[in-house]
Amino acid sequence: MAELTNIESKVAEVLGLAQAAQDATDKVASLTMDEELKQQLRRMNQEAAETEERTTELAAALEGKKTAILDKARETKQEATQMMQTYLGSDADELDGFEFLTMAEAGEVGHWQIVGKMNERANLPGLQELVEWVTPIQQRHFETTLQGSLKLASEEDPNETEG
Repeated sequence: MAELTNIESKVAEVLGLAQAAQDATDKVASLTMDEELKQQLRRMNQEAAETEERTTELAAALEGKKTAILDKARETKQEATQMMQTYLGSDADELDGFEFLTMAEAGEVGHWQIVGKMNERANLPGLQELVEWVTPIQQRHFETTLQGSLKLASEEDPNETEG
């Protein structure tokens, strides 16, 4: 397998996070009763799928690196999926789901900004355009999940006991 540079490894990570985001939005949608929130999650899922597609196309353009990038992306997806399964156990509710997505989306925003910063020196063909396309989407995803979390939190009885 080809060795990945640091920037190629980061591309693999954001690819794996986009893959994991699709599973996470499906999982949280299954916990959610609010139709408006479900609709937002479906949109996020579609945008994560498009991010995966565009990032995979970029990886394919990196000569001899696609397989190694896809393998590393799979590892990242597995790690993110394990985190989700740990955080969203059998007793998870929709607020738990949105809290998890808020953390995950913040992580994605950060990862894409790191990729963009590293690419200032690496200058991989097509990567800066991808970063510029995806960054506002990831920022909106973070804001959407945060607002969803706050909406659900406002509906919670803070004095009710868990159980």
